[in-house]
Amino acid sequence: MDLFNYASDLKYGELHLKVDPQIELRAIVAIHNLKRGPAIGGCRFIEYGSTDDALQDAMRLARGMSYKAAISKLPHGGGKAVIVRPPNLSDEQRERIFSVYGEFVDSLGGKYITCEDSGTAVSDMDVVAEQTDHVLGTSTAEGGSGDPSPFTAFGVRRGIEAAVKHRYGRDDLDGLHVSVQGVGHVGYYLAKELHELGAKLTVTDVNEEAIERCQDEFGAERVAPESIYDVDADIFAPCALGAILNDETIPRLKCDIVAGASNNQLAEDRHGAMLLERGILYAPDYAINAGGLINVAEEYTGYDADAAREKTSAIFDTMLAIYERADKENLPTGVVADRIVEEELYGE
Repeated sequence: MDLFNYASDLKYGELHLKVDPQIELRAIVAIHNLKRGPAIGGCRFIEYGSTDDALQDAMRLARGMSYKAAISKLPHGGGKAVIVRPPNLSDEQRERIFSVYGEFVDSLGGKYITCEDSGTAVSDMDVVAEQTDHVLGTSTAEGGSGDPSPFTAFGVRRGIEAAVKHRYGRDDLDGLHVSVQGVGHVGYYLAKELHELGAKLTVTDVNEEAIERCQDEFGAERVAPESIYDVDADIFAPCALGAILNDETIPRLKCDIVAGASNNQLAEDRHGAMLLERGILYAPDYAINAGGLINVAEEYTGYDADAAREKTSAIFDTMLAIYERADKENLPTGVVADRIVEEELYGE
């Protein structure tokens, strides 16, 4: 990867690295944009095939956080941290890694505020909080807001409601069929929200227990992971991996709406145009899945769960505005969302 060219393409920004060979710590903090305020972004703790992979992931995700904060009108910029997870990790090593990572975050002076992400837990953020005040999403016992997954799911539900309003002219989800890809943390809570509103569910996951839980609690139908793209449903809700909307899967979709919690759902920007050509309404991921960020951002000035829920509910209005402008300008919804953000961040 040509690091400086890649950074220029993404309009960076800052990169910060921390290495501690004794505990096998290799950490990256990418700060994409600070125009709207200090950057908020999760800390990802997973294995990577190479340093380039870790750098690219951090930089791409930090840019996404800038866009997510801006589209949600939050007074924050975007950042992301990546810690390369070492093999054969012990509990003691994990705690030491997050303690030193907390010192690393603290050394940045508040420009970057960390929180939970893939591979990290609320308990990790509690360890970080012992070393720095620049952390959100700690446990309720430590004064934080805890697991952000229910807020992310609630925001996605509101975005789905906006899509249904725009596409069908309906104010309810009763009887609509939603296929949900991935029913772990966020996907489970989204399925719960949709079930309570009367939606019919088809689900898939690589975790058998997650599927069985949705079958038992929500009466969901199940399909194999690879078959989820072939389900004849009103709405497809991707809540697992990124890059799942691509040349192979888009022609297989049998739905009117794609709206889910996954990050970076489009394998390439051009796939947004493919969805438009097929007449499928796409909910730009960083706009619809902003509930978790909105919730932890509420902690920054003193947490109020009711205020966080009210602000998350406004995702309905954000999404409806994107859909309506996309129709007016005959553009893919992802292009419109990017333009709204870039007009704010760069005056473009």
